[in-house]
Amino acid sequence: MPVPHDLLADLNMSTDAFQALIDQDPDLHKLHKEYNAKDKQVLNAEHNGTGDETINTLRKERLLIKDKIERIVHQPKA
Repeated sequence: MPVPHDLLADLNMSTDAFQALIDQDPDLHKLHKEYNAKDKQVLNAEHNGTGDETINTLRKERLLIKDKIERIVHQPKA
């Protein structure tokens, strides 16, 4: 059974802390929406028995979005 990916666990952040960042940064908000949409695509593909190559491509796309989010959330301190 496909399960949504837990972005906040990967980011090691609480929902409230992440929401505060999203509220302040429109780019992060946009990336979060893209991430959720891509995660939904992955889940649908896994549920519908889509081929492994397509699922792996979707997962890689989701990972790229997550990496962009991580760079924003965990910026080095100046």
